[in-house]
Amino acid sequence: QPEQFYGFLGKDFVIKNNKKLRFGYTTGSCATGASKAATRMLLSGQKIDAIPIDTPKGIPLTLEVLEPELNKDEAMCGIKKDGGDDPDATHEARVFAKVQLASREKALELANCYADEFPRNESVAIVGIQGGTGVGKVTKPGLEQPVGTAAINRVPRKMIRDAVLAEAESFGYRDGLIVTISVENGEEIANKTFNPRLGIMGGISILGTSGIVEPMSEKALIASIELEMKQRFTNGHKYLLITPGNYGTAYLNGNFPFESKDAVKCSNFVGQTIDMAINMGVEGILFVGHIGKFVKLAGGIMNTHSHDADSRMEILSSCAIRAGADSETALNILKGITTDDGLEVINNTPLWEPTLKIMMEKIEFYLNFRAQNNLKLGAIVFSNVYGELGRTSLVDELIEKLKEKGE
Repeated sequence: QPEQFYGFLGKDFVIKNNKKLRFGYTTGSCATGASKAATRMLLSGQKIDAIPIDTPKGIPLTLEVLEPELNKDEAMCGIKKDGGDDPDATHEARVFAKVQLASREKALELANCYADEFPRNESVAIVGIQGGTGVGKVTKPGLEQPVGTAAINRVPRKMIRDAVLAEAESFGYRDGLIVTISVENGEEIANKTFNPRLGIMGGISILGTSGIVEPMSEKALIASIELEMKQRFTNGHKYLLITPGNYGTAYLNGNFPFESKDAVKCSNFVGQTIDMAINMGVEGILFVGHIGKFVKLAGGIMNTHSHDADSRMEILSSCAIRAGADSETALNILKGITTDDGLEVINNTPLWEPTLKIMMEKIEFYLNFRAQNNLKLGAIVFSNVYGELGRTSLVDELIEKLKEKGE
C-alpha cells in the first residue's frame, strides 16, 4: 500500500489512495506534553507556551500549552487533543497535568500502585502518577491497570514518566514529583464511550500505544483493504487468508503452515471484505480472528468495531445458554469485562465444548448468509489465554488451498 508522509511538529499528514489525511495525537501524548511542560515551568520558574515531545511512533510533536499556571511548589497546564482526520469522542478534549514537588517516598507510593518497573536509584527523581477529575478509575478486574487506580495505560504512563524524568535531570532535580492528570468534562465525554461498561468510572482513559492517531477514515481504509486483496488475487491467489489485525497476525506465526505476511488485514470490516471478495471473483477466504472481535460474528455483526456494536458478553452468554448453562452461569459471563473473563466462567463448567461449538456454528451461519454461497468461507477463532477455540467446517479444506498456492 503506497504511503507518503509530509509535515512536521504535529501537522503531519499522509497520502493514502490519493487522499490527504492528517495525523492526530492521542490522549497519552496530550498528558505527556502537559506533564513535561508543567515540570519545566515548575523547575525553571518560567511559564512556556509550547512544548516538544517525542512519540513511540517516532513522529515528534510540538504542542501548544494551554492555561499555564505556576506557583512555588506546583505548576499546571493543558494540551488540547487533536484526532486529525480520525476523530473520536475525545477529539478536542483538554487534558491537564499538575506537577507538584514531593518527597521521594510519597512519589514512590503512587508509582507502586501500578507496579511499574523503572530505575529507582538515588541519582534520578521518582515520578508518581495519578488521575484527577475527568480521568476514569478502574472498578473491575481484568483491565491493564489494577482496581482502584486511574485508567492511564502503561505506554502513556511510561511516556509521562520518561518526559518528566528528562526535565528533572536537565535541572538537576532528584527528589519526588507527583503528576496528576485531569480532563476537562472527562466524565461527560466518557459517557460517549464504552468506559462505563468496562468498569471505568468517572472519566475517560488515557490511551495510545504509538502516541499518534493515524488517519484511517473508513472509506480510505476499506479502499486500502480492497487494493491489497486485488493485488493478491491478480497474482493468482484465488483463496485469501484474512485477519482483523495484530492479534491475528501474531497468532498465525508458528500455529499454521503459513505466516502472517501471507494475510490481509481487514480491520473491523468483515462483511465488506466478503462483499469485495465476491465482486472480484475470489473463491474462498479463511478468517483467523481473536474471540474479542469474532464472537460478534455469532450474532450477525459484520462490522466488529465497538463504536458500531459490542454485545460480546451477551452473545457468548447466549451460546452458553443454548449449551445448557443455568441463569447464574449466564449472569457471571455477562459480568465479565473481557471475553477471556467469560471463557474463564465457561471453563469452570462442563459446557466448554458445546458452548464453543454453538458459537462456531453461528459464526459459520452468518458468514455464509453474508456470502449467499458465492464463495467458500471458514473461520478460526482463538484466545490469547486459551489458544484455539474452534474452527468452522471448511477450515481444513481452505488451509489446503492456501498451502497449494504457497508451495
